[in-house]
Amino acid sequence: MTKPKFLVMPLRLVLLAVLTVFSGLLQAQTAHETVERVTGELFADLNANRELYRQEPQTFYDAMDRLIGEAVDVEGVARSVMTVRYSRRATPEQMQRFQDNFKQSLMQFYGNALLEFDNKGVRILPPAAPEGEQRTEVRMEVAGKDGAVHPVSYTMVKIEGRWLLRNVIIEGINLGKLFRDQFAEAMQRNRNNLDAVIDNWVDSVARARKAGSV
Repeated sequence: MTKPKFLVMPLRLVLLAVLTVFSGLLQAQTAHETVERVTGELFADLNANRELYRQEPQTFYDAMDRLIGEAVDVEGVARSVMTVRYSRRATPEQMQRFQDNFKQSLMQFYGNALLEFDNKGVRILPPAAPEGEQRTEVRMEVAGKDGAVHPVSYTMVKIEGRWLLRNVIIEGINLGKLFRDQFAEAMQRNRNNLDAVIDNWVDSVARARKAGSV
């Protein structure tokens, strides 16, 4: 008796077909749909585990990396923060180290802010204009327990068919610019020692946040 063809198809081909379809579904998402999905998953997880995360912040940082890490254009943000002035001097190894450290600092910075803020709801605003083909803005509002509404704007860029986060503006404060200014100041303090700035980046962001400068 001849086996049906689908029973003898190599497993790797089946998996490849499934992954290809799934990848296509992700790529088909608009920027707004991407933000809605990622923020929905993040806030649902945070609200369900807030007390645990406050006791064990690293657990939250790891959860954030898992939930939103792949939706962030880490390479693009890191190069923007370093600026052309310094990135063109950096070796590939230095750029990779900075990307890794920057991503860690971003998760801690954003994570600590979320843990301190008791949100009462998030609303993704409809597009003010048609989405751009490669770059667009997604606006949202985060409600606090005091009834205040905090505007947030995400700059999204399309890379290889996927929408990724490039920058965040919270109540008019441009986080990308804050990090760029901090990087430039760190280079001055360390007499343009790029390795020193890269290696101390996570701690310097944490100190600056506690001091209220970022």
